[in-house]
Amino acid sequence: MAPRDDNTQVPHRLDRLFRPRTIAVVGGGAWCASVIEQCAKMGFAGSVWPVHPKRTEVAGTPAYPTLDDLPGVPDATFIGVNRHATVEIVRKLGRMGAGGAVCFASGFREAQGETGDGDSLQAALLEAAGSMPIVGPNCYGFINYLDGALLWPDQHGAERCAQGAAILTQSSNMAINLTMQARGLPLAYVATAGNQAQVGLAEMGRALLADPRVTCLGLHVEGVGDLRAFETLATEARVAGKTVVALKAGRSAQAQAAAVSHTASLTGSDAGARALLRRLGIAQVESLPALVEILKLLHFAGPLPSNRIASMSCSGGEASLMADSALGRDVSLPALGERQTDDLRAALGPMVALANPLDYHTFIWNYVPAMAQCFTAMMRGDVAIGCLVVDFPRPDRCDLSAWDCVITAAAQAAEATGKPLALVATLPEALPEPIARRCTDAGLIPLAGLDDALTAIEAAAWLGRHRPAPAPLLQPGTPRAPRTLSEAEAKAALSRHGVPVPRAMRAETSAALAETARAIGPPLVIKAEGLAHKTEAGGVAFDRDGSGAAVQAALTMPCESWLVEEMIDGAVAELLVGVLRDPAHGFVLTLGAGGTLTEILDDSVSLLLPATEEEIRDSLSRLRISRVLQGYRGKPGVDLQAVAAAVRAVQDFVTANAGRLEEVEINPLICTPTRAVAADALIRIGEAQ
Repeated sequence: MAPRDDNTQVPHRLDRLFRPRTIAVVGGGAWCASVIEQCAKMGFAGSVWPVHPKRTEVAGTPAYPTLDDLPGVPDATFIGVNRHATVEIVRKLGRMGAGGAVCFASGFREAQGETGDGDSLQAALLEAAGSMPIVGPNCYGFINYLDGALLWPDQHGAERCAQGAAILTQSSNMAINLTMQARGLPLAYVATAGNQAQVGLAEMGRALLADPRVTCLGLHVEGVGDLRAFETLATEARVAGKTVVALKAGRSAQAQAAAVSHTASLTGSDAGARALLRRLGIAQVESLPALVEILKLLHFAGPLPSNRIASMSCSGGEASLMADSALGRDVSLPALGERQTDDLRAALGPMVALANPLDYHTFIWNYVPAMAQCFTAMMRGDVAIGCLVVDFPRPDRCDLSAWDCVITAAAQAAEATGKPLALVATLPEALPEPIARRCTDAGLIPLAGLDDALTAIEAAAWLGRHRPAPAPLLQPGTPRAPRTLSEAEAKAALSRHGVPVPRAMRAETSAALAETARAIGPPLVIKAEGLAHKTEAGGVAFDRDGSGAAVQAALTMPCESWLVEEMIDGAVAELLVGVLRDPAHGFVLTLGAGGTLTEILDDSVSLLLPATEEEIRDSLSRLRISRVLQGYRGKPGVDLQAVAAAVRAVQDFVTANAGRLEEVEINPLICTPTRAVAADALIRIGEAQ
């Protein structure tokens, strides 16, 4: 069963749970003692009430025999007992009107294969909870660093703050690791979702973003769950002016192993996830360090108004490294303007070559006025952020005092220009946490590692672009007994929705084949019916001049009937247009290089339905073959309006059959200067459940 993320179905209120004034801890093991100790260590101002039937105290705190003996109804409860006892504790808390609970125990639905009773026990847990929110089971809970409230049974590495980023993950161990970051990122919350029996990832994310002290949200997502809930999360974040970044797990090829069509092999679940996040305006990163760096940039600077960077370093090697690292990324290092050049010349003298990235040399090192003048001049250009590349010495072996000038001068430049200025270390360890703290105290942004810093800037610029709120996703059904239509059936179905197809006739016997070919007339193509990949299986023959050779070749094909079609001449390019039902993400539309080049070029873009005309055209422009589509080296381009119209017609077909469709693929869509025609088509469709 998918996690119940939709807050319209289960009206949970998580504010009492995540921002409690009273915390009950049920159980007496080391895990429960840790919850109590960590709350005391973090200076939690509320009350912590251990509950244990036999002990008078837990972790030095007076204990109560039962929940009935508590001096009040707890806002939040950490339940650290076995899975069967957990159900009864949850039932009691729900009847008391408690604010919510973290269920630490495992052995529920996630362990059905091992225990044999995980499903039934989870059903009992949900029934016991009723309307009271529960996080987990099988999770560590959460840390509220803003209020010092921890329902967390282990050590952690962060400290209290007044505001910061929130991180939410489905992995408790990854959550622990993220608290250990030493990169200067203030953490407001770190929370885990466990197996999401009741409260899902999206609902938890909404609750964290609702805290005005949370500046941005980072997600580690193993599975999306409720699509509508994630749409709601993205909408509420957009309305609140807050940003969301996700690290999505699951890029393996296993989901593609049994692919019947090119669409399925190109798409898989990873493409669907990427398309979903892009559609919702959620930035995606590929690693935990990149997640930390972008959250840091968003916390201190917010989304960037553009991707234009001013880069400064006192080394030509570092300037070159910055330029090379920017290649292949959606970031820009614009040329210097006249005012920048004049101001830089005044600060640096005649010996320095002026460019962006700038090597300002060491002539002005330790002379703060000249350094500040130089940095300010670079920042006054048409740029969104400045990057001052500087690696600091090891504090355990070296003297850092000679680097004080960099922080002082950079702070003056940031204040003078009103633009964010990042101190970027090429090596993460060359920006130790005490230095990172000094940077943030000075109004600067410490970014650790050049590649991750540029990834963060690229993502922050993407988040800063205005994009309209997307239409609700087209939800897929669960087709019953799907079958693959013949090519003729598939084309007829698509044609009824406006997809252009070639003029065609079927020949059901070998005797009728020659007469059918004469009726169509050359140039024509004869295709064997019933073959999945006709070209590879020798199931296609062409006749351009009416010689009849194609008919003779067709008679040797391993089939009993044929489809005879007009040949579409004048092709500029061949495209793949496919839609795949992805239960986790919706209907994934894939546009790519088609025909025999599909696998060779591996050139495709995916988005989710429904897609607008603008989104379709933008996706086509992001293909590597887009220059061919637009006309290359004097050759005519394709009719992009006709191509977009064909894609929209496919979308109309999918919309009309959403409850029973598995996939549809046109490969190739032959694109000419005047039209776009579906030369081959595949549809797998069943009955709606």
